[in-house]
Amino acid sequence: MRRIQFILFILLLTSTGAQAQDQATYDRLVEEARALYEAKDPAGSARTYSEAFKALGWKGTANDRYNAACSYALCGIADSAYVHLFRIAERMDYSYLSHLTSDSDLNSLHSDPRWEQLVLLVKANKEQLDANLDRPLAALLDSLFEEDQGLRRQIGEVEARYGSESPEMQDLWRRMAEKDSLNLIVVKHILDERGWLGPDVVGEKGSSTLFLVIQHSDLATQEKYLPLMREAVAKGNARASSLALLEDRVALGQGRRQTYGSQIGFDEETGASFLLPLEDPDQVDERRASMGLGPLKEYLMHFGLAWDVEAYKRELPLIEERQKARRR
Repeated sequence: MRRIQFILFILLLTSTGAQAQDQATYDRLVEEARALYEAKDPAGSARTYSEAFKALGWKGTANDRYNAACSYALCGIADSAYVHLFRIAERMDYSYLSHLTSDSDLNSLHSDPRWEQLVLLVKANKEQLDANLDRPLAALLDSLFEEDQGLRRQIGEVEARYGSESPEMQDLWRRMAEKDSLNLIVVKHILDERGWLGPDVVGEKGSSTLFLVIQHSDLATQEKYLPLMREAVAKGNARASSLALLEDRVALGQGRRQTYGSQIGFDEETGASFLLPLEDPDQVDERRASMGLGPLKEYLMHFGLAWDVEAYKRELPLIEERQKARRR
């Protein structure tokens, strides 16, 4: 009996190790597929997504299958695009109707008779999801979302027109801080009373509002609700990609290095942006992929930054010294 148990234990370890290796292969291939899509190579992206699903026993997340469908549609392979779209609609209850019908990547599919069938299926999923919504609470959170993002959308315009040190810019920062403080009172009450609610209760925008308001709060509040958001992600009530941003903010606020490279600093003396201290830069893209984030190189391009991992590792001690000096 002991020998049999030992053999079973070895088989279990082997199986677990193989699964972990398959998942790592899947994550790497999905990351490559995303990069090929960004490089305007939909055919290469589609092939690589297929390799990723094959590596995981033809399994895959709804988001990855949707992205694969977009790549297939862009290179004119409608049958494969529909395989993935119907799979997420029929088996994964995909319900983002407005996104599906407005996504230009899928325009080539609209003339296909299957498109109407797909839209009706996704619409039914959405109606089923909406039936469980707490509509008053969802509407309240939707209004907080617009308040949170509305003022922030003005930052670039006001800064460009009046300057970063102008009275107009200072007034905008003041109004943002005031609105953040009021919104936080509402969101803390919801989280304390009902927990971290998911899209099935407050809608996609409402669920995002919970994250945004906590993300824009003080460190003590972020630390308090970070464990709750981790649980929400595990239950499917919040996005892993959003959790990555909060994890990074808390880590930096505590004087540690960020994990996913989501946080960018700004040097007031030189006017240059830079990546705030990052743990293990060599493996950052693997960690980002595990949270549904694209490669760091692509992310940094939005801030006008180039990613050179070796150069960053050389500069990291100086970056950390600057950050320590600012906290003193």
